[in-house]
Amino acid sequence: MKKIISSKLRQKNNKSKSIIDCKIGKNFKFVEPINIYGCELGNNVFVGPFVEIQKNVKINNNTKISSHSFICELVSIGKNCFIGHGVMFVNDLFKTGKLGGSKKNWFSTDLKDNVLIGSNATILPVKISKGCVIGAGSVVIKDCNIKGVYAGNPAKLIRKL
Repeated sequence: MKKIISSKLRQKNNKSKSIIDCKIGKNFKFVEPINIYGCELGNNVFVGPFVEIQKNVKINNNTKISSHSFICELVSIGKNCFIGHGVMFVNDLFKTGKLGGSKKNWFSTDLKDNVLIGSNATILPVKISKGCVIGAGSVVIKDCNIKGVYAGNPAKLIRKL
């Protein structure tokens, strides 16, 4: 079983290169291996194993990121959120049929507070309102503006909360 390592312990024994140039709040916990760089993590954030968090990502207080998830550049995650196992965030929509290339061709994703995302969901560049729930395996391609449960491919509002 892998040991959960607190940020204080990590700072004392930082021989690994798995956390680079990050602004990290109090009581950050994680399970290795992880790959996070150039991001900002609030207080009481947990990151599970096999997670990558890229630069310019902001994750606010009391949020949990489960194993095998990928959070790309230009993603902002609110307070008290839960990201299930294997959730993938996307910032390049390949609108021209090619890689977007530079960051100016990418799009941002904004999750407000108290958002819950089920395992294996794919989140394209969207805005997800406070308190929304995204079902496991869903593909979110449009903004979720109404507080509710969204599920499917493409994800649709199936119930208001």
